[in-house]
Amino acid sequence: MFIAPVSDPSQIGAARRAVVEMSTCSGLDAADAARAALVATELASNLLRHGGGGELLLEPAPQVLTIVAIDRGAGMADVQACLRDGYSTAGTPGTGLGAIRRQADDFDIFSTPGGGTAILMRCRARRQPAPGGRFMVGAVNLAKPGEEISGDSWDVHLDGESASVIVADGLGHGPLAAQASGEAIRLFRKTPSSSPMTILEAVHAGLRPTRGAAVAVAHLDLSKHVVVFGGVGNISGTLLAAGTTSRMVSHNGTAGHVAPRLRELTYPFSGLPTVILCSDGLNTSWSLDRYPGLVARDPTLIAAVLYRDHSRGRDDATAVVVQVRPQ
Repeated sequence: MFIAPVSDPSQIGAARRAVVEMSTCSGLDAADAARAALVATELASNLLRHGGGGELLLEPAPQVLTIVAIDRGAGMADVQACLRDGYSTAGTPGTGLGAIRRQADDFDIFSTPGGGTAILMRCRARRQPAPGGRFMVGAVNLAKPGEEISGDSWDVHLDGESASVIVADGLGHGPLAAQASGEAIRLFRKTPSSSPMTILEAVHAGLRPTRGAAVAVAHLDLSKHVVVFGGVGNISGTLLAAGTTSRMVSHNGTAGHVAPRLRELTYPFSGLPTVILCSDGLNTSWSLDRYPGLVARDPTLIAAVLYRDHSRGRDDATAVVVQVRPQ
């Protein structure tokens, strides 16, 4: 994921050009790239006009580009009113958010008075529908400010009624940290349906030639109504379900070096669960109780709000969110 800062008007054009470039990387055609560029321009303008500046988070992937605009401005008292054409608080025609929603293949918004605004859109090649399945996955993974490469890595494996997700935070930051976390992902992909304990053991052994990493693995099983979680180092895991929050336990150590207790713990749930894994680039004091309704938003939007409000600002930052769709 990439950041396009927007703190003055000159950066609107830079953000638009970055979106066009990433649209090409994603395999979007000229028409789809134009849609994405139009949305990026409107979002960036809104960041300045209504949010006092902010950031566009850009995530290119095959056949889809995701854009998230985040600010810490005044927020919206009535989101639905702001989405209606003709509604404006800034003397404009009031068609901006409606235009963004019409151009987007996926659109979501979260805003609270005094708490800022986060807006997500996805542009899919040739207006393709969103993928189906029981799970929705979203993430923010950003390098330490001033670095080009994130030392954090993550991955997810979906298999019918189960999902396995891993987050690895290479020791330190930069290319060597990325090498360690990338090796953890490579080992995870060899047997992604194995138990968290089995995966952690393989990762611990495989990371010995590297500088090591904090690693956590969560396996979500809908048929058994449990999440099995194992972690070594400071990757935080949170399970939200049926109005309750469970903080899942990682143990001290560094995969590849010293890991005295490799264990997995089982967390039962009822209802539709949400699992969130975060590297220590985000502080651990957050609670979604502060954000009424956020847990029901798009998982990438959830991750972006957590990054906006809880990034430490001095390390790589990763938040991965796995949600379950109702049947």
